[in-house]
Amino acid sequence: MKLPALGIVAAFAAGILLADRIPVATVIYFAVTLSAIVAGAVLAKFESLTAAWVVALLAWAALGSAGVRIEQLPLPSDHVARLVAEQRLDISEPLRWRGRLRNDPLPLPWGVRYEMELDEVEAGGRAIPVTGGLRVSYFRNANNPETLAPVRAGDLVEALVRAQAPRNYLDPGAFDARGYLASQGIYLTATLRSAELLRPLISTPPLTVRHRFARLRGTLLARVDTLFANSPDRSAVLRAMLLGDRSFVDSDLATEFQKTAAYHVLVVAGLHVAALAMFVFWLGRRMRLSVVLTTVLTLLVLAAYVGVVEDRPPILRAALMGAVFLSARLLFRRVELLNTVAVAALLLLLARPSALTDASFQLSFLAAGVIAALAMPWIERTSAPYRAGLTYLGDVTRDVAHPPRVIQFRLDLRAAARWIAARLPRCLQRFADSFCTAPLRVCFRLWEVAVLSTVIQLGMLPVLAHYFHRVSLSGPVSNIGAVLLTGLIVPLGFFTLLVSFAWARLALLSGKLLGVFLAGLLGSVEWFSRLPRASYRIPGPPAWLLIAFFVTLALLAVGARRRLSRSDAQLRWMERFVATALLVLAALTATHPFAPQLERGRLEVTVLDVGQGDSIFTAFPGGRTMLIDGGGAYGESHSGGYRTGADIGEQVVSPYLWQRGLKRLDVVALTHAHHDHLDGLNAVLDNFRVGELWVGHDVDSSAYRDLLARAASRGVKIVHHQRGDTFAWDGAAGRVLWPADTTATAEASNNDSLVIRLEDGQERFLLPGDIEESVEDSLARDADSLSADFLKVPHHGSKTSSTAEFLAVVSPRVAVVSVGERNSFGHPSPAVVERLATRGVRFLRTDHDGAVTATTDGRTLELHTFAAPGRD
Repeated sequence: MKLPALGIVAAFAAGILLADRIPVATVIYFAVTLSAIVAGAVLAKFESLTAAWVVALLAWAALGSAGVRIEQLPLPSDHVARLVAEQRLDISEPLRWRGRLRNDPLPLPWGVRYEMELDEVEAGGRAIPVTGGLRVSYFRNANNPETLAPVRAGDLVEALVRAQAPRNYLDPGAFDARGYLASQGIYLTATLRSAELLRPLISTPPLTVRHRFARLRGTLLARVDTLFANSPDRSAVLRAMLLGDRSFVDSDLATEFQKTAAYHVLVVAGLHVAALAMFVFWLGRRMRLSVVLTTVLTLLVLAAYVGVVEDRPPILRAALMGAVFLSARLLFRRVELLNTVAVAALLLLLARPSALTDASFQLSFLAAGVIAALAMPWIERTSAPYRAGLTYLGDVTRDVAHPPRVIQFRLDLRAAARWIAARLPRCLQRFADSFCTAPLRVCFRLWEVAVLSTVIQLGMLPVLAHYFHRVSLSGPVSNIGAVLLTGLIVPLGFFTLLVSFAWARLALLSGKLLGVFLAGLLGSVEWFSRLPRASYRIPGPPAWLLIAFFVTLALLAVGARRRLSRSDAQLRWMERFVATALLVLAALTATHPFAPQLERGRLEVTVLDVGQGDSIFTAFPGGRTMLIDGGGAYGESHSGGYRTGADIGEQVVSPYLWQRGLKRLDVVALTHAHHDHLDGLNAVLDNFRVGELWVGHDVDSSAYRDLLARAASRGVKIVHHQRGDTFAWDGAAGRVLWPADTTATAEASNNDSLVIRLEDGQERFLLPGDIEESVEDSLARDADSLSADFLKVPHHGSKTSSTAEFLAVVSPRVAVVSVGERNSFGHPSPAVVERLATRGVRFLRTDHDGAVTATTDGRTLELHTFAAPGRD
């Protein structure tokens, strides 16, 4: 078999995916593995090789399932996540946590981040041994700067903080933040209130190799900042490209790279490793080192690079592939690239089977796989023979080593070279061949980069749409320049860093050239990102489309690897048919012409979990949609273009809407211009086609004005609503109950909230924003228009809202409050909860129940939550 590793890794991956679907004990999987090995050996002995190969694949599949089960074994009894989950450790109060710093403190635009490998925690007057990771963030106060303790990776420190387990937003489509941090070994997070609350301990064990690499990484990051102190954008991009630190890449710049599909240059991966390895190998040969010594040197540099950048799947994959390739060269063996990719994937999955479901792992190996399976065969069919034909053009004895078409190509070039030589001065005539071949070499290389870029963008299209909901039409073109510049920036960047330790003047000159290349990269990305409609957001493709796309892609790869003769007309026709089918599937992925997942004939109201904020999705019986508020991280601040918290609109609300298959919203309504209702709407306006933006009072605030300007620039109609306005959609009616008028105000107020009441048959929904007692009293006087079966609790259940009189008039059967877990306001107020309980109202809260969905056909009300999805 030409690609044995490919079959093995496919079987191993299948076993990983089937492990949870075949609920048997781990020992059974090992028994199947051993039995299959024995059976395969017996079949091989009797020369039943095909059967032996099938049984061997079964053994690998069983081993994959066993690996998943082993990885799912309970955490150690002293692990901090287990202690907290089993309530053996109370983290509701500040505790003294002790452990070693994994890395140097990471400077951030808004402060500093520390990551500790825990040893013990002091609780209840005693020291409790613990294991696991703690991430501590310190937010710098510009008005009262504090001096931080001078600590580095490997130092033993103590932090007095109130820790908490990472929490996911409980909405369909939400990012698994807890799982992501756990994959990095982080199980608790905390905020350092004062620099004095983190201090180094005197006794520090000897540094490990990992800690030494971490210190080297910190030193290199500091050196990058020094070299580009006056160019923060260039410094941020270089930190990302060389050392994998994207902390200083602001959100606008990151979006530009995403729009052009060039974000991969900010993620240390195969392109960066290849550029570094080629530079080291070239440098070794220029220094006249032997091939063996040069190869060993390159492998050592790659190993050190992995240690410095940390063990991320993309760089591990690239380093493993580089090691296999370089080792094979020493043995004078030709390396099958697709087999090498499979070996690297198998090694990583053996170490951590759950990596198979990581987006990073999938994107990394998909990119390498399509290069090996499609791009390289197509290059070998097209430009590679002609590029090889440019070598030793003047030696006619070498013509017979080439195909007939290339021989004719060489003859034509020789004729052109003679024509040019006859018109050149005598001193230049010997360069005539080079004048012909040099431009062609450049053209062929550009063609190959274009093929690589196009194939990667095509192959990764459905996965990018699934995870990141973005299509970049400019990607195949914009990536040509980005890839070429990355190939220059990475080796020159490391050269500049290394030289800066010994020769400052040379480092300065090298840094200026490096700055030119970085400016070219940033300028190219910015230009392509501004092309109209070159990038847009879409829902993820359905499962059947993903399967069909990758099956078709595999068939096309099989055809691309066949060497077809002129007589294979039928096979060529089939290859063209498969390629056309792939393009059709790609077009379906890129356009997503599928109906959204809405219950026709029913009115739906879903209160999303957006933390301490509000966002409510409403779908009407005929398919019209409305989003009321977009949430926003309460207490979030910005430093330049950097966020200190999550972008709720981008990371929570938009993924929910994409998960429902939505590309447009008929109406987006802003109840009032407080940040926990407004901020998320910026991303919604960017990511979806919106018909109208409904507002009440105009407010003299920059955030509100920016939102209106963003809406206007996208052609969204802005509509002001006040008490008495009505609308009727698809048999459901709506009425605006507040505000009393739309006069402009100096600042946002809870009592300026849009209050909307929806009605479908006998069922009614009241969505009152953040109104407080005075507005509740005013509305309660009109009891006929206020009663509702479903109530979104006003102002997150604060004690200034949901008065007894108001609840008596509304008389809800179900009440839902949108609150953040352990919020600092104490919402919902115990008094409000008690009043609702006294009236027998079913009370739900987003921090516990997640997204709450209520639907009605006009006669009955059905309810379900993210935490308990069964209908009630």
